[in-house]
Amino acid sequence: MTINVGDKLPEAKFRVMTAEGPQVKTTDDIFKGKKVALFAVPGAYTGTCHKMHLPSIFLNAYAMKNKGVDTIAIVSVNDAFVMNAWKRDTDQRDEAVFLADGNADFAKAIGMELDASGNGLGIRSHRYSMLVEDGVVKKLNKEPAPGKVEVSGGDTLLGQL
Repeated sequence: MTINVGDKLPEAKFRVMTAEGPQVKTTDDIFKGKKVALFAVPGAYTGTCHKMHLPSIFLNAYAMKNKGVDTIAIVSVNDAFVMNAWKRDTDQRDEAVFLADGNADFAKAIGMELDASGNGLGIRSHRYSMLVEDGVVKKLNKEPAPGKVEVSGGDTLLGQL
């Protein structure tokens, strides 16, 4: 079942890189008591994700935070090491937390998994943006095609705040 506006996020675990190495963060750690702009991408460093989706997020990061967003989170079906390198290479102002959903557990739990095995990418996540307040989905923008950023970018979510 795909998650919808008004639904509470299910319990899930992500991996994030810290100075001590990869650490587990739960959905409560990320979303409880916070307003979070969550952006999901099919894969770190992939063309659309790297050249279109992430820039749209970072171009609008200050404005999103000025409108009450506590956390900007980026999730992908990649491991914590890849997500950490991607953060290093793209998030120069340390504006977002990069969440590794290495086994697609979160993507599957919310019905957003994408079978990209035909392109050699295995199971990934659909591309979407989501506004989550205290663990409840308030806005959801799912791209109809994974290679486009027409409704899931930072500019769209900013306009919904």
